Amino acid sequence: MLDRKFIIENIQAVKQNCQNRNVNIEIDRLVELEQRRKKLLQEIEVLNRKANETAKSIGKAEASQRQAIIEEGRKLRQQKEASQKEHDRIEAETLEIQRVIPNMAHKAAPIGVDDKANLEIARGSTERTTFDFPVLDHVELGEKHDLIDFAGGARVAGHGFYFLKGAGALLDMALQHFAIQFLSEKGFIPTLTPDLARTEIMNGIGFMPRGPETQIYSIHETDLNLVATSEITLGGLHQGDVLAAEELPLYYCGLSHCYRTEAGAAGKASRGLYRVHQFTKIEMFAYTLPEQSDKTLEYLRSLECEIFDQLKIPYRVVDTATGDLGGPAYRKYDLEAWMPGRGEEGEFGEVTSTSNCTDYQARRLNIRYKNKGEKGTHFVHTLNGTAIATSRAMIAVLENYQQADGSILVPDVLQPWIGQKKIG
Repeated sequence: MLDRKFIIENIQAVKQNCQNRNVNIEIDRLVELEQRRKKLLQEIEVLNRKANETAKSIGKAEASQRQAIIEEGRKLRQQKEASQKEHDRIEAETLEIQRVIPNMAHKAAPIGVDDKANLEIARGSTERTTFDFPVLDHVELGEKHDLIDFAGGARVAGHGFYFLKGAGALLDMALQHFAIQFLSEKGFIPTLTPDLARTEIMNGIGFMPRGPETQIYSIHETDLNLVATSEITLGGLHQGDVLAAEELPLYYCGLSHCYRTEAGAAGKASRGLYRVHQFTKIEMFAYTLPEQSDKTLEYLRSLECEIFDQLKIPYRVVDTATGDLGGPAYRKYDLEAWMPGRGEEGEFGEVTSTSNCTDYQARRLNIRYKNKGEKGTHFVHTLNGTAIATSRAMIAVLENYQQADGSILVPDVLQPWIGQKKIG
């Protein structure tokens, strides 16, 4: 979350940022509450001082005056307790507003209400494939080669779940192995994370686990929720920790299942594996010093590009518009792969994203760093980025590598794990 002092001192900038992000937050209400809270805090300090002075004077007073002094002290304590109760109520209301104010956006982020304002800034090294035969989408290819069983998944768990079978299962696992080995060689710490996280951690990362608009599955009568990404668990890993400045940046590579309700998702673009309730993802997560985070964002973006360049999948990179940024993100890049089976002529579809969240998450989770030989601590910066979300990466591989005879070539970098060069 944003520092409260920063909000008070930059009211117009914070309001404009909320407008750019297409959110309506009561900034003026927060300012009003903070003024009342500070006034009450001063009253509490005065009442506390008077109560202490009164208590000390009892022993020195004449016997005839002591009862009156005791009564005066009781009234002062009651007034202090009442003021403290009101202070705490105002503090809770202020914090509730403060926690939903989004991070400030980077000055270069495109301003717009949704993804239509995203700005294309780069293309991948692989040109879009031209086909001289009717193109099938991944659902049709999956049926043809018995790779994906949506009907079986729906029978077992409901719509949006599926079975991967045969070469489909091998392809999913090959993508996982490829991404983990790639990132391990770059110095990332491979990590298998929990599939559950406490509500406190979810809120700290910036996800809303409870409420009518949530995309999170919550476990009934517990404080646990199924994670939507290992960003949640990797971000919560160092909750409350003070890291040494010299060990930063710290890079993690997290493998987890991801669960999302995808409430409201519909349309042809959501067909098949594109929007599902469960998938596997390899996530990059970084803890950095504040001065390192801008460069780290570009580094994570370059790794995402390198992964899809090695897969030889055509893609573009977009700078995400303010209205399409998640609350914690200061700046975000999306990598959109070419999906020739989408629409009549094919379309780009998001397959990865990477975000710099500055100290927004660290403030909520109290993750700090300490410079050697220096008093005090500072909040770290956190960043996240998708290496591979296997369901969407599979769409891109199946559709771009399909052949005229209906078979599907296996990308060179995945062949060691699949053990074959062609599916079908």
